[in-house]
Amino acid sequence: MKKLILLLLTLNFISTKAQDVIFSQSFLAPETLNSSFTGILNHPKVGSLHKSQFTDYGVKINTHYAYYDTWFDRFNTGIGVAVLNHQEVNSNYNYSQLNINYSLAFKISEDWYFRPSISTGIGIKSFGFQNLLLEDQINISNNSIDSSTDPLMFQNKRTFFDFNSSILFHNEDSWFGITLRHLNKPNISLTNNDNMPLDIFMSIHAKYYFPIFESGYSWLAAQSKFYILSNFMMQGVSSRLDLGMQYIFDDTFSFGIIAGTNPINKSDKRQLFSSINSFVGFKWKSFRFGYSYEFNTSKFINIGGSHEFSIGYDFNLDVRGFFM
Repeated sequence: MKKLILLLLTLNFISTKAQDVIFSQSFLAPETLNSSFTGILNHPKVGSLHKSQFTDYGVKINTHYAYYDTWFDRFNTGIGVAVLNHQEVNSNYNYSQLNINYSLAFKISEDWYFRPSISTGIGIKSFGFQNLLLEDQINISNNSIDSSTDPLMFQNKRTFFDFNSSILFHNEDSWFGITLRHLNKPNISLTNNDNMPLDIFMSIHAKYYFPIFESGYSWLAAQSKFYILSNFMMQGVSSRLDLGMQYIFDDTFSFGIIAGTNPINKSDKRQLFSSINSFVGFKWKSFRFGYSYEFNTSKFINIGGSHEFSIGYDFNLDVRGFFM
C-alpha cells in the first residue's frame, strides 16, 4: 500500500513539475521574465537567484537560476546565457535547462524602444524511479525482487529541445512585455513510448512608472519613485495574475508587495487570492541584492512560504534605474 501511495505521489509530482517556475523577484530581476532584457544595459551584467519552496511541507523544492548577458553595439545585438536547476529534495526529481538568448533593439519613437528576442535551449528531466517497487517485481515464491515487466515502466531521464520568444517595449521609466515559452511543445514524459507535450507558457507583464511624487517639492519626493506592477501568466489550465507596487528611493533602496490571484477561477474551491509576496532590494556600487518572502494563503493545506534570494552585478555604474 505504501508503494502504491508513493507511486501516485510520484505521478502527481511529474504532472506538477510540468508547470514553469515563477520567481517572486521577477521585477527585481526581469531577466527571469523576458529574454528581451538581454543586453538592455548596453554592457555586461550577471546575476543569480535561489528559491526555496514548501518549507513546512514534506516536498521541499529548491530552484537555482543564473544568467549572464552583454551587448554588441556594432551589431545592435544582445547575447546571453541562462541556467535553471529545479530540484525536489525528497524524491530526487530534477529539472535542468540551459538557454541561449538573442535580442535586438529598435528605436520606434523619441522615448520608446522595441526589443524582440528568441531563446533556445536544452532541458533535462530526471527522477529516481529506481526507488519505486512495483507489484510485478515481488516474487512471493522465493521472496525476491525481480525486474518490472510493466509496459509503462518509467525511464529515469528525458532530454528535450526548447524554443521561446519574447518582445519588450520600454522607455526610460516603464516597460511592457510578452513572453511565450515552449513554442515547440517538447515531450517531457518519463514513461516509455508515451508523449506528454509541455504546455506553452504565456506571460504578459508590465512595470509602469506612476508619477505620484512629481508634484512634491520635498527632498524625499525628489528622490522617490513609485511603480505599478502586473504579470498575467497562463500555462495549460493554470492561470495567475500578479498585481502590486514598488517604491524606490534614490535608485538605491526598494521595497514592494505583490498579490498573487486566480483570475480565471475554474473551480468553486479555488480562492481568488493565492499568495502575498513582499520583497526588498538594495543596490551598492555595481552590486544588487534582493530578498523576498511569499506567504501562502491557501486554506486547503499549509505548505509554508517561499524564500528567495538574489544577487546581481552590473559592469557599469549608475545605469540600471527602473530595472532594479
